[in-house]
Amino acid sequence: MAANLTPQYLEAEAEYKKAQTAEERLACLKKMYTLLPKHKASEKMQADLKTKISEAKEALDREKKSPKKTGVSYKIPPQGAGQYVILGAPNVGKSRLLTRLTRAAPEVAPYPFTTHEPHAGMMDWEDVRVQLIDTPPITADYLEGYLPGMIQSADAAILMVDLGDDDGPFAAETVIERLEKTKTQLGGGQGSGVRSIDPVSVPVSGSGRRQEHGQGNPISPEPSQGTKTLLICNKMDLPGAGDRLDIVREMFAARFPIHVISAEHETGLEELRDAIYQYLNVIRVYTKQPGKPADLSSPFTCPAGSTLVEMAALVHRDFAAGLKSARIWGTGVYDGQSIKRDHVLHDKDVVELHL
Repeated sequence: MAANLTPQYLEAEAEYKKAQTAEERLACLKKMYTLLPKHKASEKMQADLKTKISEAKEALDREKKSPKKTGVSYKIPPQGAGQYVILGAPNVGKSRLLTRLTRAAPEVAPYPFTTHEPHAGMMDWEDVRVQLIDTPPITADYLEGYLPGMIQSADAAILMVDLGDDDGPFAAETVIERLEKTKTQLGGGQGSGVRSIDPVSVPVSGSGRRQEHGQGNPISPEPSQGTKTLLICNKMDLPGAGDRLDIVREMFAARFPIHVISAEHETGLEELRDAIYQYLNVIRVYTKQPGKPADLSSPFTCPAGSTLVEMAALVHRDFAAGLKSARIWGTGVYDGQSIKRDHVLHDKDVVELHL
């Protein structure tokens, strides 16, 4: 029997996924419970929501009773299509990048160690969002104790390099080496070692050359481990940036995909926005109720290659076990075709689940 979730319920569930605090999560859960159709098919969902509401109330009480302590281990729940941590040496432009790509407003100043704690923001990409987390700087002598765990649990990382400083490439190498001492590896992940990419076509000061989209010599990819990482070269507008970029390519092109930007002047950011989303290697899947239009406002995101039953578990953990059939509109099928549990989904498919 289908739960027949309403569009209003699915909208409230999407808001819950984006909630940042216990108070926001509690408000969304209460709204979801109110909007949930009350019948036998939804009994498990009702019980699950009651449990989550109770847990959210307890978390809210703890937040009110316990003031923040120094040295606390920061835990930022993942939101959206994926979670990135932004890493780098002091003054490479991590906070500025966050303000350019999201609505977050961390302190930005032209002196090192401005960021003392992580700041999260949501980057819009078409109809989905990606979570970006600005973090304190890393040096040979300074590393916040919570950062290795945060990096290891993230979907991906951004390692920033300062093209305005002769020491920029070597400071990035120091970040990598410092993290390795905590058994935290930054790897290229999918696509690593294929080519170095400059996503914009603009002059680079001090080089006299133009950096064209997609330039770079193919090399044999090597397997990598750890958190897959994009290397972002910032401050491309400063004198000598082209020469330093050559050094960066020599040091890192075989290990990371490389993108060149100026966060201050907003150069190359739209291409970078595309790369950040695409590097997650996820697909969007929309849902619909029988006899009603598809809900195209808040897709579910799942790893590329996911099957119908894996996507159903994202909608609700009980759906995977209770899934009886489904219809699909999308790639390689005819509209409304019935599909099996092991059907592999594609980006922008629309599914109608029957329990």
